[in-house]
Amino acid sequence: MTQPSPYQPLPNSFRTAVRGGERLIGCWASFASPITTELLGTVGFDWLLLDAEHAPNDELTLIPQLMALKDSRSAPVVRPPANDSVIIKRMLDLGFFNFLIPFVDSADDARRAVAATRYPPHGIRGVSVSQRGNRYGTVADYLHVANENICVVVQIESRAAVEAIDEIAAVEGIDGVFIGPSDLAAAYGHLGNPAHADVQQAIAHVFERAKAAGKASGILAPVQQDAERYLAMGSTLVSVCADMGLLRNAALNVRKHFMPD
Repeated sequence: MTQPSPYQPLPNSFRTAVRGGERLIGCWASFASPITTELLGTVGFDWLLLDAEHAPNDELTLIPQLMALKDSRSAPVVRPPANDSVIIKRMLDLGFFNFLIPFVDSADDARRAVAATRYPPHGIRGVSVSQRGNRYGTVADYLHVANENICVVVQIESRAAVEAIDEIAAVEGIDGVFIGPSDLAAAYGHLGNPAHADVQQAIAHVFERAKAAGKASGILAPVQQDAERYLAMGSTLVSVCADMGLLRNAALNVRKHFMPD
């Protein structure tokens, strides 16, 4: 069976799919390894999250992973360690077009995230005329088309963010909202228990308000039953597994078979 063509950065077909409300299934990549990322890229997920917040990734580990995904249909999405314009600028120059920005608690936070990804006058991104993001200066119209090809999804991880979801979703340039269930559970006083009714109610509220605003909603859900429930609730940008969990669980199953307790 022929695989669909890879997601292209210009024009950014992943952003178009997110904004169009398409169901997009992803996988988390935390090993900071181009080998494991390349392997995941052969599987055929719609997107792969390269994590630089809770994984040991930096600019020099992210570039080889982007290279490893050049022939993959999986769109690379990066999560920077913070909503920081300098860090985001560097990741744009590395060649990322798709961003998952952590801990966005307000409309002001959302506007800062968008501004960091846009050239003036629509933002504050610094200008480099020759960097990896524009193929070292060989994309002639990059400066004029880049703004409309950056996908910005922001993470909802606190009570403040849930309460401000309408204002966050209304910010121009925000393409979607994405729930971090573990942090949200902690924020609601249920550390380690995102299945608690209070947290689930908050998740449902975010999905509902995102839909009302015409914005995509997403969530990290490595447990299959959770992922299926969130998809049924209307979430369209769902990460259904993570490299670390896949390896750990597969290794545990093999060990248990040959070394039963």
